[in-house]
Amino acid sequence: MDRRRFLLTSLAGALAAQQAAQAQQVGKVYRIAFLGSTSRSSYASQVEAFRAGLRDLGYVEGQNVEIEFRWAEGNYARLPELAAELVRLKPDVLVTHGPPGALAAKRATDTIPIVVGVIGEAIAIGAVEGLARPGGNVTGSSFFVLELNAKRLELLKEAFPRLSRVGVLLKRDNPVNAPVIGAMEPTAQALKIQLQSVEVRDPADLETAVSALVRGHAGAFVVQEEAMLIAQAERIAELARKHLLPTIGFIEYARAGGLLAFGVHFPALWRRAAVFVDRIFKGAKPADLPVEQATRFEVVINLKTAKALALTLPPSLLARADQVIE
Repeated sequence: MDRRRFLLTSLAGALAAQQAAQAQQVGKVYRIAFLGSTSRSSYASQVEAFRAGLRDLGYVEGQNVEIEFRWAEGNYARLPELAAELVRLKPDVLVTHGPPGALAAKRATDTIPIVVGVIGEAIAIGAVEGLARPGGNVTGSSFFVLELNAKRLELLKEAFPRLSRVGVLLKRDNPVNAPVIGAMEPTAQALKIQLQSVEVRDPADLETAVSALVRGHAGAFVVQEEAMLIAQAERIAELARKHLLPTIGFIEYARAGGLLAFGVHFPALWRRAAVFVDRIFKGAKPADLPVEQATRFEVVINLKTAKALALTLPPSLLARADQVIE
């Protein structure tokens, strides 16, 4: 009887402990800090993709997860201050995007896990030590900005064989700019194209920048993946049409009215960011979560814009498009 009573007591104790642990887990409200380089409105679709990914995994805002946002509104000089402010909230994970956001977050904390929803050249800018073994407290999804922009030159040349001078629109304070131009040069030389880079600080500089490309006799220009430029896709496409310049950029750019696009599918990367967050919530360490490389790339052609510019694109290029906007 003593042994039986002992076993029953032990079993009851174990069951009570399990139920208490489950109750604690159910009652747990995780805190996510989100450091945005642009504005809430301009990054709404990416944030919604992230939220959708969280919902897929059972996280509902206001119930078992809270998200605290801070937005730099395109002024990257504010990112360190905003990152420090978020760190003081002691979140379970800090989520951000792009080289400026990732570096600001990394400098603000070496203990809070950081998930970078999307970043170009994560190793080159020093966000992580390696892809398979990120080291430190940063992980997420990355893509090869350098190869993408070189490929865009090839697509422009295919579309316009006589093209000899191409502009490159860049955000001034993004650390990935220098290697982008360097990587494009060999391709430009092989295609007999001269590059003309123009940097902008904020949206107010865009019209002046595009006008500078026109004065420099650029026959087209490339828009790279960069948070502020992504946020201003519609405005950049409008300026390109105004000056009758063919352009190529990221997928969202063509959908916003740009002529051509070749790039990664950002919503898919942001849904994937929720998986990283979930794994960290469950105890995984960023250093043990390999950085994932984007594998989905698309060619998008905006025929409506082509008609507005009175341009005829070669059938071979149209046949390769994943999406044709008419």
